[in-house]
Amino acid sequence: VQLQASGGGSVQAGDSLRVSCVASGLTFSNYALAWFRQAPGKEREFVAGISRKGGMTSYTDFVKGRFTISRDNAKNTVALQMNSLKPEDTAVYYCAADLNLFTIAQDMAEYDYWGQGTLVTVSS
Repeated sequence: VQLQASGGGSVQAGDSLRVSCVASGLTFSNYALAWFRQAPGKEREFVAGISRKGGMTSYTDFVKGRFTISRDNAKNTVALQMNSLKPEDTAVYYCAADLNLFTIAQDMAEYDYWGQGTLVTVSS
């Protein structure tokens, strides 16, 4: 199983950026998916999640209204559209997959597979 994240970069505050993750080696539609992030010196935290068929999403409060998670089960991809970026959004962003039939877990221990991370840097 492999999750390959891409799309990170350096932007200015207020800009937008889209990070994506493509999965292989698993039955993609069986997995809930999420994005986590880890800023320097901080613990990894949940950002957004999406259910197996995309009908349910979940966001942490500090990104609600700015970030949108989506998935394409035909292409085995999950994306995170990030708008109105702030310097405090600077982090390595990780995609993760959870074999979960019913919920979107926010605990990273629930996730079975992880991508390698992509760095997002937002300057003021």
